[in-house]
Amino acid sequence: MREQYVTVAGEGVHETEVNRSRFICTLAPAATEEEAQAFVARVRAGHADATHNCWAYVIGADAGVQRASDDGEPGGTAGAPMLQMLLRREVRYAAAVVTRYFGGVKLGAGGLIRAYGGAVGAALDALGTVTRRRMRLVTVTVDHQRAGRVENELRTGGREVREVRYGAEVTIELALPESGLDAFRAWLADTTAGTARLQPGGEVYGTA
Repeated sequence: MREQYVTVAGEGVHETEVNRSRFICTLAPAATEEEAQAFVARVRAGHADATHNCWAYVIGADAGVQRASDDGEPGGTAGAPMLQMLLRREVRYAAAVVTRYFGGVKLGAGGLIRAYGGAVGAALDALGTVTRRRMRLVTVTVDHQRAGRVENELRTGGREVREVRYGAEVTIELALPESGLDAFRAWLADTTAGTARLQPGGEVYGTA
């Protein structure tokens, strides 16, 4: 697994103008290729009157799935620079659609490449990104008497609590940086007087 990757903070829209042409970049996170395709179709439908709706997406922390479309612009002048901008910024699990409303001035191949790639870059800057790091899933099992304090300290300490289940005991699932596992184990033993149990699990990506 890669140590980390970047993705978009959430769906959003940012518009730029180049020689009277409007370039509207819509960004969204996409967990799967199907999600990315559905997002592209939705944006295209919303801008059915546009001159072009070019798109690109990258799925997988290792960028295993990469797709792009020029949607009628000269080959390699729209989708490719959009995709390259996502890859250069190490953006993963994300899709971008740049909608162009032609303003009457032809930009030429170089101008189109700069405009489409730049629209994605400007949207990433304006809308923001988040870094997802490789984490270790751990399960903490603790008695009801101590569970409230443990959960509260985890959350106030910025830990990524993923699930809390109540039964005969309380089970808390969270994600930790691998490097912090030993320190967390010591903290848990101290906080619960050694009564809590900790079970490491698989690896996921989370916010450190």
